[in-house]
Amino acid sequence: MRRDAFQAIADPTRRAIIGLIAQRAMTPNEIADHFDISRQAVSKQLRILAECRLVRHESSGREIYYHFNPKRLQAVADFIEPYRQMWDQRFRQLDQLLLGLRGKNP
Repeated sequence: MRRDAFQAIADPTRRAIIGLIAQRAMTPNEIADHFDISRQAVSKQLRILAECRLVRHESSGREIYYHFNPKRLQAVADFIEPYRQMWDQRFRQLDQLLLGLRGKNP
């Protein structure tokens, strides 16, 4: 089954893993230390993230390091952008309304 970035970020554990390795590359054991789940469960989540190409792994000696691939979230950002713009516009309108009301009431 082909997965996409939307499926990957649907799970809170996977979002947390992305947050961790976005800061620095980590081994599966380092990642597992941040969760109250088994190493195998972390490996499953990493496998899903890799299928979506949100992470890539690199071997260094006996260790495997996972790196974040932020470019793969571009589809999510593109999807969210119109909604962000809509809400920004609504908040600006609300700010203007509130400023207008404040000016009418001493």
